[in-house]
Order: sequence, then structure tokens, then C-alpha cells
Amino acid sequence: MKSGYTVSLAKILNEFSLEKIFLPDNEENILISSAEINRPGLQFNGFFEFFDEKRIQIIGKSEESYINSFPPEESDSKLDLFFSKRPAAVVVTRGLDIQPKMVESAQKYNVPLLRTDEPTSQFTAALIAFLNVQLAQRVTRHGVMVEVYGEGILILGESGVGKSETAIELVKRGHRLIADDAVEIRKVSSKSLVATAPDNIRHFIELRGIGIINASRIFGVGAVKLTEKIDMIIEMEPWDVNKTYDRMGLESQTTEILGLNVPSVTIPVKPGRNLAVIIEVAAMNNRQKKLGYNAAKDLLNKLGMNEDAEKIDSNEVVEVF
Repeated sequence: MKSGYTVSLAKILNEFSLEKIFLPDNEENILISSAEINRPGLQFNGFFEFFDEKRIQIIGKSEESYINSFPPEESDSKLDLFFSKRPAAVVVTRGLDIQPKMVESAQKYNVPLLRTDEPTSQFTAALIAFLNVQLAQRVTRHGVMVEVYGEGILILGESGVGKSETAIELVKRGHRLIADDAVEIRKVSSKSLVATAPDNIRHFIELRGIGIINASRIFGVGAVKLTEKIDMIIEMEPWDVNKTYDRMGLESQTTEILGLNVPSVTIPVKPGRNLAVIIEVAAMNNRQKKLGYNAAKDLLNKLGMNEDAEKIDSNEVVEVF
């Protein structure tokens, strides 16, 4: 996966505690732009037609055994040719011994050379997952992100509608804050969106009339979380007496973000409504739907309206009352 984003090699070093064999520059200045990796067996055999130098190269037991199967002179030549393509970085796994020629070629062509004690498959899987998050397509939305009963809830709405106040009430009730005001959303896979807060405003909440507070300092570190998958979107809007709101939950609503459709509901706001409790119920109801239970469908079945209940699965609008 390629994107317009990069991650510094320093973050990868810190995340996986990699041993630095050779670095041509400060690790903060070395940027990785591809979430894909490569095991260079074909390249050691001289095939470079589809070689992507932006990928991190992983050398495990198989690659080491293959390159060592050649006479020393031929092995050195293959390593030199491989490093001459200047890959983004080379990581040797399983704590394998590193040949002097590998270090020499890395220095010659300014290629970062690293080592880990982790097994090749485990390290590769973890590295891909990490890069997918760091380099994911992303967008920033004005809103609040909270975790309620394990469900990631993105609360949207115009300024002043009460998003931050609702988040505070949810935190007081034992739920966790991920982001307030600016929510950074990343598409980490073809089915998942993950939300986090920008580093410089993480855990801060703005409350009109009070000012800025730090949720982790006031409510404790158990009241905050760094990231959370978006399971549901709640759109808060001022109550409009001329608008008909869904009373049965028969219509399946979704909101599109980064090409993915996320289940959503619209909650009208007016004095006297306990929004925190409503959001708690919405989160639990959304979890029930994911587990296969739909209360509206169950009610229609109990009322003998089986045909209308079937329409819910096909997203057809059903009029009951």
C-alpha cells in the first residue's frame, strides 16, 4: 500500500526495539512510505523487474540459507547487487549472524541495516499491521470520539450542540474519551476505520464557560484511550419540530467516510433529554444488531407483521404506527 504519508524509521525502531547495525543518517530523517514489505529471494536470484525499493526488505532463515549456498565470491556479488538497488531498509530476523559483506554493501549504498530476534513471520505480520496504521489514508472531522461499552462512537454535530458536554458525562459514567474537537480518522483496512486524536490536543476537552480541561488528569488515565475502531456514528442536531424523526429504528442509516459506510443515527437535542444515557443505549443496541438481534424486527414478528419484518433486512421503509 502506498500513500502520501510517511513514518520515520525512528518510530519503527522504537516500536520493535530493532538493533541498529548501520544507519546512513539520523533515524528521524529516514522516512518509510510503503506499508508493504518484501522478502528478497527472487532478488538474490537476480530478478528485479518488479522490485519496489520503497519497501522494507526482510531477510530470514530461508534467504540467509539461500545466499550462503553459493560460493563466497558469488554470494558477495549477489548481496552487492541487491543493496545497489537502495531499498528503504533491510531487517535481518531471528537474530541471525550478519555477513561482513552485507554490512559493507549497506555502508557503500547508504541502506539502513537492522536486526531483530523475532521470528520472521511474527515480525513481518506485526510490521505490516503497524505500517498499515501509520501510513493509512486519513481525514480529520470536527467531532468527539468515545468508547461506550466497547463500541467506538463518533459523535458529530455543529458547534455548540453539546458534543463535549455529553462526552464528559459519558466519561463520568465510566466510559472512555479518545478525542475531542478534532478526530483523526484512518482507514486501516478495506473494512475498518480507526479514530485517534492529534498528538498536540490529546485528552484535552473544551467546555464553554469553563475552558480547557485535561480529561486524563481530572478523571484518571482509565478515562482515556489512544485509539478506537469506529463502530457507529451519532449525529447530534437541534430538535426541529417540523422534522419527523425515526421512532422505531426501522430505517438503516449509514454515513460514508473514506469510502466506507458506517452505521449511523441522528439524535435530536433539546432540554431535558439525557444524551449520555441515549448514547449508551444506542451503543448497546448497535452491538445487539451486530450479534444478529434487531428489536424492531422482533416487535414486528410479535405483532404478526412478518412480511414487514422481512423488509427490514432489505432496508425497505416500513410504516407501523
